[in-house]
Amino acid sequence: MTTERIDGTLTIAETSELTGLTPSTLRYYERIGLIDSVERGPDGRRRYQAADLAWMAFLLRLRTTGMPIQGMVAFAELRRGGDATVRERLELLEKHQAQVRARYEAVMRSLDAIDNKIAHYERLVEEHDGDSGREA
Repeated sequence: MTTERIDGTLTIAETSELTGLTPSTLRYYERIGLIDSVERGPDGRRRYQAADLAWMAFLLRLRTTGMPIQGMVAFAELRRGGDATVRERLELLEKHQAQVRARYEAVMRSLDAIDNKIAHYERLVEEHDGDSGREA
């Protein structure tokens, strides 16, 4: 459960709960440059902002779609470069998108084969059950 702070920030535990990333993963992502250095409160603890959570949500999309950590780090570095790196970020995302689409198409072909095999076995079961019904 999150507790509302006057400054609107979240602790690492609250951020972990909201994102599904463990505290150790959040620290690792910060250490390797995936997440910008997080502000610290007067107590020295990390304080995550809404913008941090939005960025983490995007990182999770990249991770879910199979982008390797190195690609995510490259994208994060480009992002820190500001407007001067928009073209490179676009190219990186387009390349990743093409890879995701290719995997998706391969999965869909495999799913079609599985669907066909299921239909085949359903017909066999129907035939078997139909034969069993006649014997009774």
